[in-house]
Amino acid sequence: MYKEVVEDLENLRNPDKAKILSRFFKTWKWEYWEWDKFLWIPVPDERTVAKKYFEKCNLDDIENLLKSEYHEVRMTALLILCYKYEFVTKKKLYDEQKKIVDFYLSHLEYCNNRDLVDLVCYKILWNYLLDKDRQILYKLAKDKNMRKQRVAIVSTMAFVKNWEFDDTLKISEMLLTHEHDLIHKAVWWLLREVWKKDEKVLRDFLDKYSSKMPRTMLRYAIEQLNENERKYYLSLK
Repeated sequence: MYKEVVEDLENLRNPDKAKILSRFFKTWKWEYWEWDKFLWIPVPDERTVAKKYFEKCNLDDIENLLKSEYHEVRMTALLILCYKYEFVTKKKLYDEQKKIVDFYLSHLEYCNNRDLVDLVCYKILWNYLLDKDRQILYKLAKDKNMRKQRVAIVSTMAFVKNWEFDDTLKISEMLLTHEHDLIHKAVWWLLREVWKKDEKVLRDFLDKYSSKMPRTMLRYAIEQLNENERKYYLSLK
């Protein structure tokens, strides 16, 4: 079945999107994903293909798609996995749900671009971990693979929305000294989500760690604060 998915995607090639999408994915020489290969297919088209095939594809098909050299094929594979997860969750097929989560966690090596992380981990891990042990996120945060570290912090979004901040703050602390701005941006994204729920929690975190935060992370984390507060935390830096 995976060959039919690839064929459908090949027919959706859109070279006219190349210039626009190459800027978004930073594929120019010396940029983050210079090495990646693209078919230049917009995400809505990938979603259409994923919805068409998610019930027909099994995990072996998805694995074959994930091994593709093309970014959009890997994304479509992950979207198919998301739709399958949503389907079995609605049906309360919890054994199948766990199989999908285990499959996802064992194939994170193929989530090797920021959109492959951000558009997928929240669909599969967010709500799954709400009532379960969360040590897997701390293991991912300690991993040397940057994408796995991003999965760790972004996947705490469900907890924040559920008024649970501890995991977000602890993993943010673990990643404060990370060298890459993609992790800096992921951390400030989650810290801003905390701010939306409870300003005091963010201020307490900033009082303790703002002097250690990379400037990009700090600037974005404090952008919702008033001018005097922003100046104060920047002065600590």
